[in-house]
Amino acid sequence: MVTQTSCLPDECTLENGVHFRRIQDSRFKTQRISVNMMVPLQKETAAANALIPYLLCRTNRAYPDYTKLGQRLCELYGASLNGDIQKLGDVQVLSVTAAGLADRYALHGEKISSELTELLCSAIFDPVLDEDGLFPIDGFEQEKRQTLETIDSEMGDKRLYAKKKGLELLLGDEPAAISRYGTREQVEALTREEVTQAWKQLLKIARFEVMVLGDASPELVLQKLRGKFSAERNPVCCKTDALPSAGPVKEKQEQMDVTQCKMILGFRTGVSAQQWEQIPALKLMSAILGGTPHSKLFVNVREKESLCYYCSSRYDTNKGVLLIESGVEEEQLDHAKKAMLEQLDEIQQGNITEEELQSAKLSMCNSLETVEDYLYGMESWYLSQTFHPRTITPKESADEIQQVTIQQVQQAASLCKLDAVYVLRGTNSGEGEEE
Repeated sequence: MVTQTSCLPDECTLENGVHFRRIQDSRFKTQRISVNMMVPLQKETAAANALIPYLLCRTNRAYPDYTKLGQRLCELYGASLNGDIQKLGDVQVLSVTAAGLADRYALHGEKISSELTELLCSAIFDPVLDEDGLFPIDGFEQEKRQTLETIDSEMGDKRLYAKKKGLELLLGDEPAAISRYGTREQVEALTREEVTQAWKQLLKIARFEVMVLGDASPELVLQKLRGKFSAERNPVCCKTDALPSAGPVKEKQEQMDVTQCKMILGFRTGVSAQQWEQIPALKLMSAILGGTPHSKLFVNVREKESLCYYCSSRYDTNKGVLLIESGVEEEQLDHAKKAMLEQLDEIQQGNITEEELQSAKLSMCNSLETVEDYLYGMESWYLSQTFHPRTITPKESADEIQQVTIQQVQQAASLCKLDAVYVLRGTNSGEGEEE
């Protein structure tokens, strides 16, 4: 019988600005090793940084073309090497991840943990550069084109586009309003010199979060990583601020050729991740408001009043903001907005039934139980807590949720102040499916 070890990560500082975290779990037959480079989100550097993880995963000096790299991954029992770009509040996160078979399942006793870490180090610290010391032009142009396609696809998804624009309106000049990819114009203008220099700068100033998950051998990972980072590194400070409401409600409307309008209501709570004791109640409040099929928004605004095609809420722990997203008919916009605010007011007045409370708790706890079923889920869970004052497991989070009272939910709702209203209007509104 396979036993599961504690999923509470062991942590240590490996080098200056390099943090190591282990989430050991022997239920899995695989392992996942990720190196996450974190820097403040800035308009000037977001686009150049966004290309780097994907360029690093293409080739390296040890395996200088796709064929050789592919052969090496096959030798490691079908391992994978992937890049990703995301953001945590005001911080841009560039990830390079290697995943593969657990060491104890290797047929010939290979140390897969060590080999995957070696591959990661080659990718991050020793990529293929041309005779001018730049990322090769073919790979650069391909990754640039794929990033532009990703930006265009987000523009084409009107629900995602509306959420992005709503957040921009809500957050204003705060770094979290910046796209993780930068703008299309910035990506188009990128040069190889600019991106190569950005990579070199990252190695000097980024905060590194190294995560080892699953049935891995963290000691072997540590052995390979030691000495890879320059002693002259000067890591920048990465933090996220949760600002209170800043005066009158900001409103913006755009018009596009869509069959249904999209409306985003943005609220500020002023609660930062440092105020961890208030977060469970805020999360549960969002679930009661619009986070489950039994929520007030879903039952009353969507089902009973038929005002929306979809209507949901989500609380962002890092920025302390709440978003209500909805798809609404043109003629129902004002009515829908009023109904959504009324449901929030119901919670602020303490009009929450025990059934609503327990239903939201059950839904949240069920979701938390699935986090540890996947290595990627565990990685996302712990990575999201990078800038929190304490690290908790999904089970500990579920236990905290279970302790929240109706009065605490009411108090959490009272912190929500409407700060922004964004509407994407259709040029030919009418009957239509959700886009």
